[in-house]
Amino acid sequence: MIQTSKRTLRRFLLDKQHLLQPRKIEVAGREQVLEMIRLLECVQIDPVAAVRANQHLVLSARMANYEPSLLNDLLRDHKVFEYFANAACIIPMEHYPIFQPTRTRIREHMLSAIEALQPVPEQVMDKLQHEGPLPARAFESELRVHGYWENTNAKAKTKATSHAINLLTDSAQIRIVGREGNQRLFDLVSRSVPGELLMAAEQLDAEEAERMMLLKYFRAYRVFEPSDARFGWLRMSAARRRDAIQQFIQSGIVTEVEVEDLKHSYYVLSSDVEKVLAHQDAAAEREDNLMEADAEEITFLPPLDNMLWSRKRLEDLFHFEYRWEIYTPANKRKYGYYAMPILAGDKLIGRMDPRLDRKENLLKVELLHFEPEVKVSAQLRKKIKKAIKSFAKANGADNVQYN
Repeated sequence: MIQTSKRTLRRFLLDKQHLLQPRKIEVAGREQVLEMIRLLECVQIDPVAAVRANQHLVLSARMANYEPSLLNDLLRDHKVFEYFANAACIIPMEHYPIFQPTRTRIREHMLSAIEALQPVPEQVMDKLQHEGPLPARAFESELRVHGYWENTNAKAKTKATSHAINLLTDSAQIRIVGREGNQRLFDLVSRSVPGELLMAAEQLDAEEAERMMLLKYFRAYRVFEPSDARFGWLRMSAARRRDAIQQFIQSGIVTEVEVEDLKHSYYVLSSDVEKVLAHQDAAAEREDNLMEADAEEITFLPPLDNMLWSRKRLEDLFHFEYRWEIYTPANKRKYGYYAMPILAGDKLIGRMDPRLDRKENLLKVELLHFEPEVKVSAQLRKKIKKAIKSFAKANGADNVQYN
């Protein structure tokens, strides 16, 4: 066990998330983007694009001059794949084998739905075999069925081919291999995943695959604890999660961290302990004063940023309560549909709720809110507005409007 402060641990976490000194990496091409995804382990995907899709905002928060086309190139060239980790995520292709237990579990769960929909799934597979990769619009069907999000008591609205594509994608028989605007391109897994990785996936022992998945989760979270229901991105009971942590501690891979003023422990990889202690020395040299925000670089984090995956960790280490209000009725929202936490140095000081008007090349700021304990000086306001202008430009807007 090691002992440290909240500030030390959050600075270590931000460092490992490449947010302590954001955008110091200058994007030259897709190799730099691929390396960032490898460092983060994965990046969560979400179709909601109040500004841009989550995956692009995550990467642009960490890399200067990032362009979405670079990620699309990696997907097209099979350097990354999309599947379930923290949720639907972009994952480095070399990690394809360790997701085999997840694929097997989902495939078994989807089997009856796929069989019930036949012959449509088989027809989709045949068309991809002969004509792929193809977008969903290439598949025509007059048959309507209940899709994932539909009320089964209402009239069916989803095209049978669209539902088949979703089922086949989730069960990893086909996969997304590119994007053209909002359109996803699909192809057969057997043709679009390198043969050696398919073979490795088949040969990998399930127990070893789960162990490797836990280690990937530890590297992605860096500061973790077993109460997380997504622990290891595996379906594990609370007791099994606690046992897993203890086994990794006993093997010397994981170290327990006692955090000042917290009643429960966090955990880090033992290989990270030296880095944590280095941040402890650095944090001791900085006065814990929120007025420091005046001098810190500003970063806006999208709602599904890796840094925000654990709400409990945010509250414990940053004293910041965050809920994404996208599914909250508009009249009950406190901060807005797409409120993005504002990071200043190692503190979360407020939220911005932006909308990108692509036709007008305009970024509309619906809300700009600061935490009560933040002293909002003229210098800080100026710095925030400059950061918003840069954010707007990075996302294709020439002007900013404050509502």
